[in-house]
Amino acid sequence: MQNVKLNHLAIVVDDLEAALRFWRESLGLVQAGPLQSVPAENVDIAFLALGDAHIELIQPTTSAGGVAKYLAKRGPGLHHLCLEVADLDAKLNELSSAGYELINETPRERDGRRYAFIHPKSAGGVLLELYERM
Repeated sequence: MQNVKLNHLAIVVDDLEAALRFWRESLGLVQAGPLQSVPAENVDIAFLALGDAHIELIQPTTSAGGVAKYLAKRGPGLHHLCLEVADLDAKLNELSSAGYELINETPRERDGRRYAFIHPKSAGGVLLELYERM
């Protein structure tokens, strides 16, 4: 069995600066690196250290894109769970072969990692991101 561990919990927000103030000032979490803009996904993100994992705050930058649609439909809150796997291709092939619905059949790459999403229909109602360090 593959080694799988929690990488991050992602929370969609409508105001990234306000969310950062809450998590940093009220709860004492430390920001892990600078704010990042991800134009390909129409979002700005910030990571906060939480033990061996992170909390990812995600703010849409336009009204287009999946995160903006999620925020408009459901409001701020938990967006997805990210698990780190040792071999993303093998895990995606395994899940696909077992009949689970993948959102990304081909992993995306950014900042030294590869990632893909599993549809909530296949993960008990939770949007699941699988992540592999390169």
